[in-house]
Amino acid sequence: MSNRFKLSAFVSLIFIFSAVHCAPETPPYDVVDRIQLLSDVEYLASDELEGRLPGTEGSRLAMLHIEERFESLGLSTFGESYRHLFDHTNPRTGQEFNDAVNLIGYISGSQYPDRFIVVTAHYDHLGVRDGEIYNGADDNASGTGGLMAAARYFTDHQPQNSIIFIAFDAEEQGLGGARHFVENPVVDLEQIWLNINMDMISANFENELYAVGTYHYPFLKPLVEQFTENAPVNVLFGYDSDEWDQDWTMASDHGPFHEKGIPFIYFGVEDHPNYHQPTDTFENINPDFYVDAVTSIIMVIDGLDRYLHTLDEEIN
Repeated sequence: MSNRFKLSAFVSLIFIFSAVHCAPETPPYDVVDRIQLLSDVEYLASDELEGRLPGTEGSRLAMLHIEERFESLGLSTFGESYRHLFDHTNPRTGQEFNDAVNLIGYISGSQYPDRFIVVTAHYDHLGVRDGEIYNGADDNASGTGGLMAAARYFTDHQPQNSIIFIAFDAEEQGLGGARHFVENPVVDLEQIWLNINMDMISANFENELYAVGTYHYPFLKPLVEQFTENAPVNVLFGYDSDEWDQDWTMASDHGPFHEKGIPFIYFGVEDHPNYHQPTDTFENINPDFYVDAVTSIIMVIDGLDRYLHTLDEEIN
């Protein structure tokens, strides 16, 4: 494992001291196509897709929608297709899923094309249970919509580092898509410097979005603070240690990246009454907060992209 994944407390303190003084300013917060973003989530969370359980017709329709959006944005592929198939067994239930599909595209960096930020969100959900559709609007049509919005932004604003965009399958079945990816990466893991994961980013009415992971990677906290100083949402920190009533370190697709020593920031909201319920519908998200949350996340990605060269110089 390279030394960039073994950040000492001393190096972290250097980052904390220098980030506010060295981090670049972020561009204005007018970066999201609101109509497209909400349309994406409304479709992915519609009854037609029946909760997007892996292997179902609803999952296939979701996959086609994301694939078409990737294609319309001109994302490059690893191989001949965005589709990367895998088999997965839910470790809790033993249920098998054959030919689950991760969708992977990328934008090449203008200055550091061989260094990668990986932006992720899972598009699967729980399907139909006892005749009721678990639509999964917040969990995680919202993150998938944010993923496509980020891809749109960086299509128009080429990043310095290459960015891989992954819509993971089988997250609800034990982080299947993410686990498969880190064991079968499309680039060497040593080239992946950061994972930004979005999971449940639309259902909050207190204007609060959590950035999780800085307990493990403290050098990231002052950077996120810098890049969200003028954000339209309140970005909070926590839920990443035993000091909290919940520890989200392994709660979503960032977990397998963390296990490989890859720094991550997971963006999400606190649990709400509609979590993993049939009531997690498009009508129950907060559209204004959602647009602002996606905008804020994109600006963090943009800022971190432009700061990674300093990170490289500091560590190496």
